[in-house]
Amino acid sequence: MATILGGKGSYMLAAHDTKYALTKVEIGRPAPGPNDVAIDLKYCGMCHSDLHTVNGDWGNTKWPLAPGHELAGLVKEVGSAASDKFKVGDRVSVGCFVFSCLECVMCQRGLEQHCLKGLQTYGSPWPEGAGHENCVGHHTNGGYSTDITVHKNFVFKVPEGMPLEHAGPLCCAGITTYSPLARHVLGKPDKVVGVVGFGGLGMMAVKLAVAMGAKVTVFSRSDAKKAEAAALGADLVVQSDEDAMKKLFRTFDVILDTVSAPHDINSAISTLKAYDGTYVLIGGVPQPYELKGMALLFAGTKVEGSLIGGMPLTQEMLDFCAKHNIGPDIEIIKAKDAEAALRSLDDGAGGAKRFVIDIATLSEV
Repeated sequence: MATILGGKGSYMLAAHDTKYALTKVEIGRPAPGPNDVAIDLKYCGMCHSDLHTVNGDWGNTKWPLAPGHELAGLVKEVGSAASDKFKVGDRVSVGCFVFSCLECVMCQRGLEQHCLKGLQTYGSPWPEGAGHENCVGHHTNGGYSTDITVHKNFVFKVPEGMPLEHAGPLCCAGITTYSPLARHVLGKPDKVVGVVGFGGLGMMAVKLAVAMGAKVTVFSRSDAKKAEAAALGADLVVQSDEDAMKKLFRTFDVILDTVSAPHDINSAISTLKAYDGTYVLIGGVPQPYELKGMALLFAGTKVEGSLIGGMPLTQEMLDFCAKHNIGPDIEIIKAKDAEAALRSLDDGAGGAKRFVIDIATLSEV
């Protein structure tokens, strides 16, 4: 959240340019205001968004920058107006946003991710009028850090029984896939769901859709992960297999596209049901897609984007995952290995698992 650059008492693992080098930097975090919660961070997941931001894909020019929007830790201090929701020692998590105007139509609808004044967990300039005036002029820094101070509306309770190291990634990969599934699948029987890509997001989408009672098929580049998909309760089709794709013509109610690199989307769109079928883009590809509009016209299918979820829905997702014992596939790493992990995300070597930094090891850097 808010950062006092040049301040003291907190540490972050920060990038200083687009070359991925991460070094430890001392900063200050503001004391909690009345509505804030101060958190000792224990874990932070590493997301492809961290990679896109650090390497400049999304236009970031704010340095030094600590990425990380998959935070989990323990409450260490509670503001006077936040004690209705949290107490010292609570297990909590924080996701991709740390503030919004709290007043606009989007905020009132619980869609804070679409607020025009929303502040991302890292890389957003801290504005005047949001409190913590000693942070104005600096940007937010995320969870590759020892602690953080966040408005109570953007802090989530980690359900009993959920491993703390799972909570952070669920506040990104979990809510990113849960949000469109909640709109199109949850509580609606006999839905048929497709998932393009079978990395971290794809696996979460499969786990959630199966738990919601849907029939699920993974669209993949090869059949190498067919057994892995089957173990989660899903079929798998190789997208380049034209005969197999033709057999799926007008089969799916909804398809979640989780791929974060440029790729063709038209062959998968052809497998959507006429009129009611929806193709959901969640992979965050910065380049334009090539879309065959005539196919949409004749089938009446829809293409939509989906950006994480609002704060109420994120808490709902955490509770749903706890109830159904759903978690991400993770690998806990030391802070000194975070730079190598970030580079592995760039070359695709990380696979489907989520790297999660053990923040206690930041002291060793």
